[in-house]
Amino acid sequence: MKLLRRLVLFLLLCACMAFFGYAYLINHQVAQRFKDRLWDVPAKVYARPMTLYPGLQLSVKSLEQELDLLGYRRVETQAQLTVPGTYTRYQGRFVLSCRSFDFGEQRRPVRRIELIISGDRIAQLKSGERIADMEQLDPVLIGQFYPSSMEDRILVDTEDIPALLKKTIIAVEDKNFYSHYGIDFKSIFRAIVVNIRQGRLTQGASTLTQQLAKNFFLSPDKTLKRKFSEAFVAAAIERQFTKEEILEAYINEVYLGQDGSRGIYGFGLGAQFYFGKSLELLSPKETALLVGMLKGPSVYNPRVHPDRAIARRNTVLGLMADQELISSAELTKSLGSSLSVIPMPRQWRFPFYLDFVKRRLLEEYREKDLKTMGLRIFTPLDPLVQLAAEKGVADFIAGRDSKLEAGVVVTASATNEIQALVGGKKPKYQGFNRALDAKRPIGSLVKPVVYLSALERPENYTLVTRINDGPVALKSGGRLWKPMNFDKKFHGELPLFQALVHSYNTSTVRLGMDLGLDTVFATMAQLGFKPNPPLVPAMLLGSFEMTPVQVAQVYHTLASGGFYTPARVINAVYTPEGETLQRYSLNIEQHLDPGAVFLVDKTLQAVVREGTGRSLSRWLSPDLGIAGKTGTTNDLRDTWFAGFSGNRLAVVWVGRDDNHSTGLTGASGALQVFGRIMAQIPNTPLVLTPPENIEWAVIDPQTGLRTDSNAPGALAVPFIQGSAPVLFNPLPNPGTQVIPKTPAYPRPGQQPVQKKKPRYLIDWLKDVF
Repeated sequence: MKLLRRLVLFLLLCACMAFFGYAYLINHQVAQRFKDRLWDVPAKVYARPMTLYPGLQLSVKSLEQELDLLGYRRVETQAQLTVPGTYTRYQGRFVLSCRSFDFGEQRRPVRRIELIISGDRIAQLKSGERIADMEQLDPVLIGQFYPSSMEDRILVDTEDIPALLKKTIIAVEDKNFYSHYGIDFKSIFRAIVVNIRQGRLTQGASTLTQQLAKNFFLSPDKTLKRKFSEAFVAAAIERQFTKEEILEAYINEVYLGQDGSRGIYGFGLGAQFYFGKSLELLSPKETALLVGMLKGPSVYNPRVHPDRAIARRNTVLGLMADQELISSAELTKSLGSSLSVIPMPRQWRFPFYLDFVKRRLLEEYREKDLKTMGLRIFTPLDPLVQLAAEKGVADFIAGRDSKLEAGVVVTASATNEIQALVGGKKPKYQGFNRALDAKRPIGSLVKPVVYLSALERPENYTLVTRINDGPVALKSGGRLWKPMNFDKKFHGELPLFQALVHSYNTSTVRLGMDLGLDTVFATMAQLGFKPNPPLVPAMLLGSFEMTPVQVAQVYHTLASGGFYTPARVINAVYTPEGETLQRYSLNIEQHLDPGAVFLVDKTLQAVVREGTGRSLSRWLSPDLGIAGKTGTTNDLRDTWFAGFSGNRLAVVWVGRDDNHSTGLTGASGALQVFGRIMAQIPNTPLVLTPPENIEWAVIDPQTGLRTDSNAPGALAVPFIQGSAPVLFNPLPNPGTQVIPKTPAYPRPGQQPVQKKKPRYLIDWLKDVF
């Protein structure tokens, strides 16, 4: 007997040790989980916020498109502007109820904005009742980096949770929440009695704490072992945390529905997903619906099963009235109302742009951090420009070769911020990103680099230096290489600028070889791209490969007067709390002589006005002064166009992934896409300001020598200081017939005269300058 007693005591001791050991382990796990981050919150990536100010070029259509992207709903009267994210419009007058938004360093509150658009410009802007100089809308959410669980949520703090929501959850889910210690024995006993009477499981007894324990630490399996563990975990949670902390965790944790593969978790995101508003703005009936959905989010999905959802909402409203959380008048009004659920929010997916953002972020952050830390990433993407680029590609390819593909990059001319990026003709589907990864020969896009290399040597070359466009034969790789012009003709001696405007091959190769391949591609490196050696003569005609993003970098340096600025696809990264992790500031370096770049840019304007890019006038007004260059590769495999206005630069590639012929040239292919894109978005004229080292000389186009400004056909031409001709051309003898010509870029104080149609090869200089 004594031995048996000792054995029982030993077993009891072992059981106690096991119990307390298990309890200690559970306590440790609970403490560690709550000490660490409770949830994996995906990083959110935002577009640029639209900035509004008087004088901004903005059409009614563009503003409505932006509001549609943001999910703003149009209402009929201003009296209906009670919910942020709504607006009214009468002709060009808009009144917006703007959402609050935390920009990291500044939080913009809920407010009312009024603006009047007249003649595609903002004529008046008011914020509240005062005249405003500037306002900013919230930015479009363009994507997220989800954890493997695909859970999405908007975390809310205790102080931001409405009291009505807390009380309603407790009334419906756990009436004794504030009096139990994680396990409600009264509810368990009551549930057992009810279930025995019904002969089936009709009532549960899990507390909020037990539900939280199950979601955080345990599997959903309905086993005795799991219920035992659930009780231990719930008790551990109650011992270590306050009721308010537990309720906050529950409100952020619960599952409320599905959006494709994305899970909607927490009341913060639930309010946005179903009602398009933040948690504090929920009405009693909306609160009742969300709380009611806890019983079965799919069963009571208001978009799929509205009748079930109304019935469940009304049940919860009845409980709210019983607990005196709402008045009888509020109950009557709510019971007879509709669900007021917004349409399924559209997910504006820009996977190719998001791909570029992620690549840049992974240079500095771990992928795990992007998927779990809830970072907020702000980019320069302009959704209106992005949609215009996507439409430009789609409209061009429609009805053409089904195997055609495209890559597009659009940047801000001043900052090199990437405003749009299209990686293929199906822009909503993640796939091969041609804007970043399609390395293709660039053809004639390289030619401005050759001519820039020459013009950087003003002692030897000017715009009117005559070069030879005759036959060329060079040994390369053991073979004799004989490049030809696209028109299969040779054009003899001609001014340097004219060879670039008409994109002649043989004169370009001759010039490049005279300069030296090393010289030309040292200039290319200064522009922002260094080709891989070995250097061969064919590279002077663009035989080497680049991606559209790399081409955009090179042409941006041309568009910015020789100042190099790395492309930017991220502006700033913030923590969920609004702390700045990183700001990507503008970095500018002068790489090239602004004077030489000015001369090339002037010539690229002539390419569009008179040369291979002249068909762009079908889409854009010549008054914009677009500068650009076409590019076509052997057998019409690749077509390119790179061009810039006063405020934007775009590079377009059109080709086939199998490298077969497209049957298109740069002018009939990529340029047409460029035109379609730029015609849809606001552009400012490109006005090239001569740098300090530019001087003007009056030139006789027949001889290339200086002449008197009153001489027939005199033309003002820009030169880098000290490179203008010294010799003067004598005035023509009386009776000599000279066709009058107009300086297209007059010197200060000189009035332009009426243009005459040119008759001589050199005459059309007048249209360049």
